[in-house]
Amino acid sequence: MNKILYISSEAYPLIKTGGLADVAGSLPAALLKNSQDVRLLLPAYPEVLKNIHRSKTIASTSYYNLAVDIIETRLPGTNVIVWLVDCPSVFNRPGGPYTDGHGQPWHDNALRFAIFCHVAVDIALDNYSLTWKPDVVHCNDWQSGLVPALLSLHKKRPATIFTIHNLAYQGVFDHKTFTELKLPAELWHMDGVEYYNQFSFIKGGLAYADKITTVSPCYAKEILQPEYGYGLDGLLNHRKKDLLGIINGIDEKQWNPGTDKHLAQNYNRRSLNKKSINKTELQKELLLPVDASIPMIGMVSRLVEQKGLDIILQSLPTLLTKPLQIVILGTGETHFEIQLTEWVKHHPEKFKVIIGYSESLAHQIEAASDLYLMPSTFEPCGLNQLYSLRYGTLPIATPVGGLADTVIDANKENIKKGTANGFILKNKTALSLLETIQRALTFYQEPAIWRQLQITAMSGDFSWQGSAKHYISLYDKFHVKKKGKASGI
Repeated sequence: MNKILYISSEAYPLIKTGGLADVAGSLPAALLKNSQDVRLLLPAYPEVLKNIHRSKTIASTSYYNLAVDIIETRLPGTNVIVWLVDCPSVFNRPGGPYTDGHGQPWHDNALRFAIFCHVAVDIALDNYSLTWKPDVVHCNDWQSGLVPALLSLHKKRPATIFTIHNLAYQGVFDHKTFTELKLPAELWHMDGVEYYNQFSFIKGGLAYADKITTVSPCYAKEILQPEYGYGLDGLLNHRKKDLLGIINGIDEKQWNPGTDKHLAQNYNRRSLNKKSINKTELQKELLLPVDASIPMIGMVSRLVEQKGLDIILQSLPTLLTKPLQIVILGTGETHFEIQLTEWVKHHPEKFKVIIGYSESLAHQIEAASDLYLMPSTFEPCGLNQLYSLRYGTLPIATPVGGLADTVIDANKENIKKGTANGFILKNKTALSLLETIQRALTFYQEPAIWRQLQITAMSGDFSWQGSAKHYISLYDKFHVKKKGKASGI
């Protein structure tokens, strides 16, 4: 059994802005079920405090002359112990975890997450005498990047793992910020947290963690290339022997078409004919022509370039001449929201765009759709293609990151082998997207083949149990320790 301090800046259902929250809300629970001793460390944002029930303060301290309490509670729906870093001066404010009400990064994000990291380090070194000391400290994304860096300065420390969920977000600040945070001078050099004379949180994780993981095997290879490395591919190539990809899982209780409470009609592999009832119900709700035979393409996404919005918009003039319906749910860059909304005005009978987010509607779109649109320019893992496969909704995806690891193209060979579960674009272009959708629509007219593709999709194992075992295998490598430092590093 390993003692694991799992550090995340968000975790579902307490607080969520993206896929990191889904991972942090599921992986610790899966580790606990596999006999690991886990503590989840999370900032005490107002939304988090609102969503917890029983709690107690287990330690009090201060950093930068700001009072900090550590609150113990449980992750709702699980037995996972959660420790909340309650520093009202930096966390108790309206807005999101990282941005204010106008979508701008908080001016003091470096201070906020430096405090978070200092708490993590002190827990890791048992400086609060909590009678629990981790064997492994598992950090996630830039907000916890300072933890491996600070722990590297201590001889008797736990092993450290740093997981990259999206390398595009790096937590870069100026040198003055590094100085003002009074961080150890020995961390400031080109092989440390210095990044072209700026201060990089994520480099703290990438340069100092004993092992680096990312959320799919394909993405682990991609980030070694300049195209996907965001300026850090040199460092990652230097750390290549310590880098591996482990595909994310999904919460199979929350995303299960057989029991999903958000759906008008539950269904499974044996009752796939009932799936279309969800389509007709959604058509009624969204005032689309009600017809179960019309192929529906769904998308639940941030409306940003990374998600392929450019080529989607380029393809719409041709796409909307075809016999189909498209439903998109999401928020993002204003110009994408405006352009999509404008297209809806001209094609209300075929196209619906809901600007915003609704968990219930996200589930309904997954169940109602026949195809799921995910032509991402890059995708570290992707969760929506996994939800779609679980719901028998076939993904249309680019061969990048986790999409390449999980979506098997419906070509003749793969159909014959019984492994096909979706449709892969040959290129990241509007023309390729249109060709792929047309290929999918052709298969849609062949019920026997379509049913086979759906059953193959729904038969995949994307549970957290498989992923958790890969992480446990990694943790186990740190069991035997050299004096003051974990072996296998």
